[in-house]
Amino acid sequence: QVRLVASGGGSVQAGASLRLSCGVYGGTFSTYAAGWFRQAPGKEREFVASISWSGGSTIYADSVKGRFTISRDNAKSTVYLQLASLKPEDTAAFYCAVRDRPTTSQDDYRYDFWGQGTRVTVSS
Repeated sequence: QVRLVASGGGSVQAGASLRLSCGVYGGTFSTYAAGWFRQAPGKEREFVASISWSGGSTIYADSVKGRFTISRDNAKSTVYLQLASLKPEDTAAFYCAVRDRPTTSQDDYRYDFWGQGTRVTVSS
């Protein structure tokens, strides 16, 4: 069984930065691609970023490109999402996920295991 534990959310002012972390327990993290998704109040869950098993390939949603950075540390079985230049429209619950494939994906149905959400609130 694979368990994901996300942390690092909080309430910040517009323009601030946060780093989200997601620890992955069980399974073989170093062989999984990982991703971050978010769900704003009253909206559907949307893709944010994905990273390949090695970290050598990353993809981002257009809305976060240039502001968010996904990374991973396979030795720590952890994936990170660095959020910068936060905007009020970034307010959402952020979810991490892994898929038992090495390559990135922006499709949530391609992910096999999910963590609980960590909430990010950005005020203007």
